[in-house]
Amino acid sequence: MKRLTVTIVTVLAALALVAVPGQAEALTPHRYSAEAFHSTNVHRVAHHERRLKYGPCLKRYANYQARRMARQHRMFHQALRPILRACHLTVVGENVAFGYKNGWRVVNQGWMHSPEHRRNILDKRFGRLAIGAARDSRGVWYVSQVLGRH
Repeated sequence: MKRLTVTIVTVLAALALVAVPGQAEALTPHRYSAEAFHSTNVHRVAHHERRLKYGPCLKRYANYQARRMARQHRMFHQALRPILRACHLTVVGENVAFGYKNGWRVVNQGWMHSPEHRRNILDKRFGRLAIGAARDSRGVWYVSQVLGRH
């Protein structure tokens, strides 16, 4: 019985480390973006939409926009027509946000509670996704989610 108890405690401790993202390591822009990317696809699958694939061309624009917002300490959209042309897309959309502590929160507590942002996330026309995240000088996160279709 003692061995079983030790095993259960060990397994529970290991699960606690896995279940709390960001506790063991610092939150980086890459990790923030990865959490938001994953959360976006979880919602799409739950709503019977296909998973979005990573869009390398979109990533440049998402990163650029997140850094630009962080530098200016304000949230705003970027022009989408240049992205449409440069990435050879037929449709493009963007969600932006600031102030959310991690990628899970920006999707689940932010965008999915806004009808316009939710519509972008669940839009069946989109097939590609990239997310950029950047912190401003005060430590506030700014995020750009760029979605597109070839």
